[in-house]
Amino acid sequence: MTLHPEQTAELAARLDEAATARTPIPQVAAAAGADTDDAYAVQEALVGLRLARGERPVGLKMGLTSHAKMAQMGVSEVIWGRLTDAMEVPDGGAVDTAAYIHPRVEPEVAFLMARDVEPGDSFEEAVAAVAPALELIDSRYADFRFALADVIADNTSAAAFTVGAWQPPPAGLADLPVRLEIDGEAVESGSTAAILGDPRRAFEEAVRLADRHGVRLRKGWVLLAGAATAAVPLRPGAQVRAVVEGLGAAALHALPERDGRG
Repeated sequence: MTLHPEQTAELAARLDEAATARTPIPQVAAAAGADTDDAYAVQEALVGLRLARGERPVGLKMGLTSHAKMAQMGVSEVIWGRLTDAMEVPDGGAVDTAAYIHPRVEPEVAFLMARDVEPGDSFEEAVAAVAPALELIDSRYADFRFALADVIADNTSAAAFTVGAWQPPPAGLADLPVRLEIDGEAVESGSTAAILGDPRRAFEEAVRLADRHGVRLRKGWVLLAGAATAAVPLRPGAQVRAVVEGLGAAALHALPERDGRG
Protein backbone atom coordinates (compact mmCIF):
# COMPACT_ATOMS: atom_id res chain seq x y z
CA MET A 1 0.00 0.00 0.00
CA THR A 2 1.21 3.49 -0.81
CA LEU A 3 -1.42 5.84 0.67
CA HIS A 4 -1.25 7.22 4.19
CA PRO A 5 -4.42 6.83 6.34
CA GLU A 6 -5.06 10.56 5.99
CA GLN A 7 -5.01 10.25 2.20
CA THR A 8 -7.36 7.27 2.33
CA ALA A 9 -9.85 9.22 4.42
CA GLU A 10 -9.55 12.26 2.16
CA LEU A 11 -10.25 10.28 -1.01
CA ALA A 12 -13.22 8.56 0.63
CA ALA A 13 -14.61 11.93 1.70
CA ARG A 14 -14.26 13.32 -1.84
CA LEU A 15 -16.12 10.36 -3.33
CA ASP A 16 -18.82 10.58 -0.66
CA GLU A 17 -19.29 14.28 -1.35
CA ALA A 18 -19.52 13.61 -5.10
CA ALA A 19 -22.29 11.07 -4.51
CA THR A 20 -24.28 13.14 -2.03
CA ALA A 21 -23.92 16.34 -4.06
CA ARG A 22 -24.52 14.45 -7.35
CA THR A 23 -21.52 16.17 -8.84
CA PRO A 24 -18.89 14.20 -10.78
CA ILE A 25 -15.22 14.57 -9.93
CA PRO A 26 -11.96 13.75 -11.73
CA GLN A 27 -10.35 10.38 -11.05
CA VAL A 28 -8.72 10.56 -7.64
CA ALA A 29 -7.25 7.20 -6.65
CA ALA A 30 -4.98 6.56 -9.62
CA ALA A 31 -3.86 10.19 -9.57
CA ALA A 32 -2.80 9.74 -5.94
CA GLY A 33 -0.72 6.70 -6.83
CA ALA A 34 -3.09 4.21 -5.21
CA ASP A 35 -2.59 0.52 -5.83
CA THR A 36 -5.37 -2.08 -5.60
CA ASP A 37 -4.99 -2.57 -1.85
CA ASP A 38 -5.13 1.20 -1.35
CA ALA A 39 -8.28 1.35 -3.47
CA TYR A 40 -10.05 -1.27 -1.36
CA ALA A 41 -9.04 0.66 1.76
CA VAL A 42 -10.65 3.78 0.28
CA GLN A 43 -13.75 1.73 -0.57
CA GLU A 44 -13.97 0.49 3.03
CA ALA A 45 -13.66 4.06 4.34
CA LEU A 46 -16.22 5.31 1.82
CA VAL A 47 -18.82 2.72 2.79
CA GLY A 48 -17.90 3.34 6.43
CA LEU A 49 -19.16 6.89 6.05
CA ARG A 50 -22.53 5.52 4.91
CA LEU A 51 -22.67 3.06 7.79
CA ALA A 52 -21.91 5.90 10.20
CA ARG A 53 -25.05 7.63 8.87
CA GLY A 54 -27.17 4.61 9.80
CA GLU A 55 -27.01 2.30 6.80
CA ARG A 56 -26.22 -1.36 7.34
CA PRO A 57 -24.37 -3.89 5.17
CA VAL A 58 -26.56 -6.39 3.28
CA GLY A 59 -24.21 -7.98 0.77
CA LEU A 60 -21.50 -7.79 -1.83
CA LYS A 61 -21.40 -7.31 -5.58
CA MET A 62 -19.02 -8.47 -8.24
CA GLY A 63 -17.89 -6.21 -11.05
CA LEU A 64 -16.30 -6.60 -14.46
CA THR A 65 -17.24 -10.27 -14.68
CA SER A 66 -18.29 -10.15 -18.33
CA HIS A 67 -16.23 -9.45 -21.43
CA ALA A 68 -18.86 -6.92 -22.51
CA LYS A 69 -18.44 -5.02 -19.25
CA MET A 70 -14.65 -5.15 -19.41
CA ALA A 71 -14.71 -3.80 -22.94
CA GLN A 72 -17.22 -1.09 -22.06
CA MET A 73 -15.14 0.15 -19.12
CA GLY A 74 -11.68 -0.47 -20.56
CA VAL A 75 -10.46 -2.60 -17.65
CA SER A 76 -9.79 -6.32 -17.32
CA GLU A 77 -9.81 -7.46 -13.67
CA VAL A 78 -12.68 -8.90 -11.64
CA ILE A 79 -13.47 -6.66 -8.67
CA TRP A 80 -15.95 -6.53 -5.78
CA GLY A 81 -17.88 -3.94 -3.84
CA ARG A 82 -20.30 -3.60 -0.94
CA LEU A 83 -24.08 -3.28 -0.72
CA THR A 84 -26.09 -1.50 1.97
CA ASP A 85 -29.78 -1.56 2.80
CA ALA A 86 -30.17 2.00 1.47
CA MET A 87 -29.23 0.73 -2.00
CA GLU A 88 -32.03 -1.86 -2.14
CA VAL A 89 -35.10 -1.09 -4.28
CA PRO A 90 -38.08 -3.48 -3.95
CA ASP A 91 -38.92 -5.54 -7.01
CA GLY A 92 -41.13 -3.30 -9.14
CA GLY A 93 -40.14 -0.25 -7.11
CA ALA A 94 -39.17 3.24 -8.21
CA VAL A 95 -35.92 5.17 -8.37
CA ASP A 96 -35.38 8.88 -8.94
CA THR A 97 -32.72 9.48 -11.57
CA ALA A 98 -32.18 12.93 -10.08
CA ALA A 99 -30.59 11.20 -7.08
CA TYR A 100 -27.68 10.05 -9.26
CA ILE A 101 -25.08 11.54 -11.59
CA HIS A 102 -25.35 9.36 -14.70
CA PRO A 103 -27.24 6.17 -13.75
CA ARG A 104 -27.13 3.00 -15.82
CA VAL A 105 -28.82 -0.38 -15.40
CA GLU A 106 -27.70 -3.92 -16.12
CA PRO A 107 -29.18 -7.43 -15.68
CA GLU A 108 -27.65 -9.75 -13.11
CA VAL A 109 -28.08 -12.97 -11.15
CA ALA A 110 -28.30 -12.73 -7.35
CA PHE A 111 -27.46 -15.29 -4.67
CA LEU A 112 -28.85 -15.45 -1.11
CA MET A 113 -26.46 -16.73 1.55
CA ALA A 114 -27.71 -19.65 3.66
CA ARG A 115 -25.05 -19.14 6.34
CA ASP A 116 -21.95 -17.21 7.22
CA VAL A 117 -19.50 -18.24 4.51
CA GLU A 118 -16.00 -19.49 5.19
CA PRO A 119 -13.23 -19.88 2.60
CA GLY A 120 -13.57 -23.33 1.05
CA ASP A 121 -17.36 -23.47 1.37
CA SER A 122 -18.99 -24.72 -1.81
CA PHE A 123 -21.76 -22.96 -3.70
CA GLU A 124 -24.13 -25.79 -2.78
CA GLU A 125 -23.32 -25.44 0.93
CA ALA A 126 -23.50 -21.66 1.10
CA VAL A 127 -26.21 -20.48 -1.31
CA ALA A 128 -29.84 -20.85 -0.24
CA ALA A 129 -31.56 -19.26 -3.24
CA VAL A 130 -31.06 -17.63 -6.62
CA ALA A 131 -32.96 -14.79 -8.32
CA PRO A 132 -32.85 -12.50 -11.34
CA ALA A 133 -31.67 -9.00 -10.44
CA LEU A 134 -31.03 -5.49 -11.72
CA GLU A 135 -28.12 -3.33 -10.66
CA LEU A 136 -28.13 0.42 -11.02
CA ILE A 137 -24.58 1.72 -11.34
CA ASP A 138 -23.48 5.33 -11.14
CA SER A 139 -19.80 6.21 -11.32
CA ARG A 140 -18.93 9.31 -9.35
CA TYR A 141 -16.29 10.19 -11.97
CA ALA A 142 -16.75 12.60 -14.84
CA ASP A 143 -17.83 10.98 -18.11
CA PHE A 144 -18.13 7.58 -16.40
CA ARG A 145 -14.42 7.02 -17.05
CA PHE A 146 -11.93 5.56 -14.60
CA ALA A 147 -8.84 3.44 -14.04
CA LEU A 148 -9.07 0.19 -12.07
CA ALA A 149 -8.04 1.73 -8.75
CA ASP A 150 -10.62 4.48 -9.20
CA VAL A 151 -13.60 2.18 -9.77
CA ILE A 152 -12.61 -0.01 -6.81
CA ALA A 153 -12.30 3.06 -4.56
CA ASP A 154 -15.71 4.23 -5.78
CA ASN A 155 -17.27 0.99 -4.48
CA THR A 156 -17.35 -0.40 -8.02
CA SER A 157 -19.90 2.23 -9.09
CA ALA A 158 -22.56 0.65 -6.84
CA ALA A 159 -25.72 2.74 -6.51
CA ALA A 160 -28.86 0.57 -6.17
CA PHE A 161 -30.14 -2.93 -6.84
CA THR A 162 -33.39 -4.86 -7.22
CA VAL A 163 -33.84 -8.59 -6.68
CA GLY A 164 -36.68 -10.63 -8.16
CA ALA A 165 -38.37 -13.65 -6.56
CA TRP A 166 -36.00 -16.06 -4.82
CA GLN A 167 -36.07 -19.75 -5.74
CA PRO A 168 -33.96 -22.81 -4.95
CA PRO A 169 -30.76 -22.93 -7.02
CA PRO A 170 -31.49 -24.75 -10.30
CA ALA A 171 -29.37 -27.62 -11.55
CA GLY A 172 -27.70 -25.40 -14.14
CA LEU A 173 -26.88 -21.68 -14.25
CA ALA A 174 -24.12 -21.65 -16.86
CA ASP A 175 -26.00 -20.72 -20.03
CA LEU A 176 -29.39 -19.16 -19.32
CA PRO A 177 -30.56 -16.51 -21.82
CA VAL A 178 -30.70 -13.00 -20.35
CA ARG A 179 -32.61 -10.01 -21.65
CA LEU A 180 -32.67 -6.37 -20.53
CA GLU A 181 -35.91 -4.60 -21.44
CA ILE A 182 -36.61 -0.88 -21.42
CA ASP A 183 -40.27 0.09 -21.88
CA GLY A 184 -41.05 -3.41 -23.11
CA GLU A 185 -38.33 -3.47 -25.75
CA ALA A 186 -35.26 -5.69 -25.53
CA VAL A 187 -32.23 -3.38 -25.59
CA GLU A 188 -29.54 -5.87 -24.54
CA SER A 189 -29.41 -9.65 -24.64
CA GLY A 190 -26.85 -12.17 -23.53
CA SER A 191 -26.33 -15.25 -21.42
CA THR A 192 -25.36 -16.07 -17.87
CA ALA A 193 -22.29 -17.64 -19.47
CA ALA A 194 -20.99 -14.08 -19.78
CA ILE A 195 -20.59 -14.06 -15.99
CA LEU A 196 -17.22 -15.80 -15.71
CA GLY A 197 -18.54 -18.66 -17.84
CA ASP A 198 -20.90 -19.65 -14.99
CA PRO A 199 -22.34 -17.30 -12.32
CA ARG A 200 -21.39 -19.82 -9.64
CA ARG A 201 -17.77 -18.89 -10.27
CA ALA A 202 -18.62 -15.36 -9.17
CA PHE A 203 -19.46 -16.80 -5.75
CA GLU A 204 -16.05 -18.46 -5.58
CA GLU A 205 -14.32 -15.24 -6.63
CA ALA A 206 -16.29 -13.16 -4.12
CA VAL A 207 -15.29 -15.45 -1.25
CA ARG A 208 -11.65 -15.48 -2.32
CA LEU A 209 -11.20 -11.79 -3.11
CA ALA A 210 -13.19 -10.33 -0.21
CA ASP A 211 -11.41 -12.61 2.26
CA ARG A 212 -8.12 -10.95 1.29
CA HIS A 213 -9.49 -7.81 2.92
CA GLY A 214 -11.08 -9.48 5.93
CA VAL A 215 -14.63 -9.46 4.55
CA ARG A 216 -16.91 -12.52 4.69
CA LEU A 217 -20.35 -13.07 3.21
CA ARG A 218 -22.92 -13.36 6.02
CA LYS A 219 -26.12 -15.34 6.42
CA GLY A 220 -28.97 -13.50 4.70
CA TRP A 221 -26.65 -11.35 2.60
CA VAL A 222 -27.10 -10.91 -1.14
CA LEU A 223 -24.33 -11.45 -3.66
CA LEU A 224 -24.76 -9.89 -7.09
CA ALA A 225 -22.81 -12.16 -9.43
CA GLY A 226 -22.10 -9.56 -12.11
CA ALA A 227 -23.65 -8.23 -15.29
CA ALA A 228 -24.53 -10.49 -18.22
CA THR A 229 -24.62 -7.57 -20.70
CA ALA A 230 -23.32 -4.05 -21.09
CA ALA A 231 -25.05 -1.39 -18.98
CA VAL A 232 -27.69 0.92 -20.47
CA PRO A 233 -28.36 4.55 -19.40
CA LEU A 234 -31.46 4.95 -17.23
CA ARG A 235 -33.63 7.87 -18.25
CA PRO A 236 -36.54 9.40 -16.31
CA GLY A 237 -39.81 7.53 -16.77
CA ALA A 238 -38.25 4.31 -18.05
CA GLN A 239 -39.71 0.92 -17.16
CA VAL A 240 -36.93 -1.65 -16.77
CA ARG A 241 -36.94 -5.44 -16.55
CA ALA A 242 -34.19 -8.04 -16.37
CA VAL A 243 -35.40 -11.40 -17.63
CA VAL A 244 -33.36 -14.54 -16.96
CA GLU A 245 -34.91 -17.61 -18.57
CA GLY A 246 -35.56 -20.27 -15.97
CA LEU A 247 -35.31 -17.76 -13.11
CA GLY A 248 -37.92 -15.13 -13.95
CA ALA A 249 -37.67 -11.35 -13.95
CA ALA A 250 -36.78 -8.37 -11.76
CA ALA A 251 -38.18 -4.91 -12.45
CA LEU A 252 -37.89 -1.28 -11.46
CA HIS A 253 -39.02 2.01 -12.93
CA ALA A 254 -37.54 5.48 -13.01
CA LEU A 255 -39.74 8.32 -11.82
CA PRO A 256 -40.73 10.87 -14.49
CA GLU A 257 -38.69 14.05 -14.65
CA ARG A 258 -40.04 16.69 -12.30
CA ASP A 259 -39.35 20.39 -11.95
CA GLY A 260 -36.65 20.28 -14.57
CA ARG A 261 -34.73 17.52 -12.75
CA GLY A 262 -33.78 14.09 -14.05
